[in-house]
Amino acid sequence: MPEVEVTRMSFADRIQGATVTGVRLGKPLRWPLGCTPRSLIGQKVGPVARRGKYLWLVLDRGGLLLHLGMSGSLAFAKAMGPADTHDHFDLATDLGTLRLTDPRRFGAVVWSRAIDRGIAAKLLSKVGLEPFDDAFSGDYLHGRLGRRRVAIKLALLSGDIVAGAGNIYACEALHAAGIDPRTRSDRLSRLRCQRLVVALRATLSRALELGGSTLRDFRDAHGASGAFQLQAEVYGRAGEPCRRCATALRRIVQGQRSSYFCPRCQRR
Repeated sequence: MPEVEVTRMSFADRIQGATVTGVRLGKPLRWPLGCTPRSLIGQKVGPVARRGKYLWLVLDRGGLLLHLGMSGSLAFAKAMGPADTHDHFDLATDLGTLRLTDPRRFGAVVWSRAIDRGIAAKLLSKVGLEPFDDAFSGDYLHGRLGRRRVAIKLALLSGDIVAGAGNIYACEALHAAGIDPRTRSDRLSRLRCQRLVVALRATLSRALELGGSTLRDFRDAHGASGAFQLQAEVYGRAGEPCRRCATALRRIVQGQRSSYFCPRCQRR
């Protein structure tokens, strides 16, 4: 979530009010655009909102739902250079061009009549609560986890309980809350759930302040990278001492993703 929100903030104000002058499609992305590129020309660009890891760019007649996938990034500039191999979508406007670059092509740009209709509604229907939503509370989390028999780390990454808790942030929040990532979800007490809510919000807030995390490809629409990973307490630090208790940090694999934790500070 932090990377997507940082990206949104880096171009939303600059593109709002622009008129679409052209659309360029590169290699196919995860899903087809869902409309003819020509039909977008002449439409005015409205606000850019975020829902989970998706961006919703409002147009006169519908909007575009954008997803960055695992390696995608958006750039917005008045003068954009020629498209390269991994540049798969350009939305040209009279204020500049919005370009999606995605080496792995897991990202997507999809047109929908409204955010609550058509393909947008379908894709967003399984997205959980926003982490800063008042409804995301210890009671809510405890109730949702009570029906899960999977490790808490996997429950957080599923995205249907809380939106935007990516791998790095889930590891960091669990460490801050003192919860072992292997703990079974339905065994977390209400109190520990409340601690996790607080930890997750604090972790994501800090990530937003630092511009997100950059491990390989992430850049915001200005081309700037994030710095959160440089201050991580556990992520990417296997074998190094925990900054709380000096115990060597561990790395395990859960759901094909690396989990980092302190075997002493984080309890099951």
